[in-house]
Amino acid sequence: MNRYRSLSDDYYINMNIATEMELACSRETVLHYFEQVQKKYPTMKSFYQRDKGEFVLEENKELGHYRWCSLEPRRVCSGCVNPESFETAIAQHRYLLDVVPYALSVSPLDCEALDFLIGFDFTCRGNHNSLIAEALGMNPAFEALASMPGATIIGNEPTLTLSLDEDCRTQCRICIESRTNAYQIRTGEYGEDQLSVYVTTRQYGGLGSYANFIDALNGLSKICCDVVDHYVADQILEPLARTISLDH
Repeated sequence: MNRYRSLSDDYYINMNIATEMELACSRETVLHYFEQVQKKYPTMKSFYQRDKGEFVLEENKELGHYRWCSLEPRRVCSGCVNPESFETAIAQHRYLLDVVPYALSVSPLDCEALDFLIGFDFTCRGNHNSLIAEALGMNPAFEALASMPGATIIGNEPTLTLSLDEDCRTQCRICIESRTNAYQIRTGEYGEDQLSVYVTTRQYGGLGSYANFIDALNGLSKICCDVVDHYVADQILEPLARTISLDH
């Protein structure tokens, strides 16, 4: 059973490796890497390069659930949007972590940070900033400011970052991102945009106490799931979903 699918309109599970040195991105290296991925996942057929030099391989987005991976000068990324199961996404990330040391010469020594992210998108119309305040409340120190006569909230994106070890190398970040801008508030013209909640666990500076990339991924994913299950689902995601349904 997919325990995260019902918590929002869309959800995704991503993994990123940031490197200290630039990756070897010759034509042969890039093609070899993505060919390895495509052999494992033949439905990933769309390959292209973005304006900033990022290479992307992905499945058909129109299906509503799809895999993707990308390669930047100093970052390797993997993602799964609306996967059938949590294990489906984890298996994809584990495979890429098996491939990158050989295909791209990525080693723990060169690893600036390893990220694991679970993201949730709510599609809604209106002022996301006010909706967040209504659903989750505000810091008491800001409540008086928000109630100033004639004031309208145009920026409200709560973020909290926690260190999970003494040397601050293992961290967890919870971030709520609004897509509402001042122009929309001024004109009253709102589209159906995504209000997003991101839960990210990160290991800085190599792999810390983990033996290898796979062990690090397993450790970070467990922490991330625990945070979502015990601190985010009931306290953040459900209030947002409830407020959106009442307002729309």
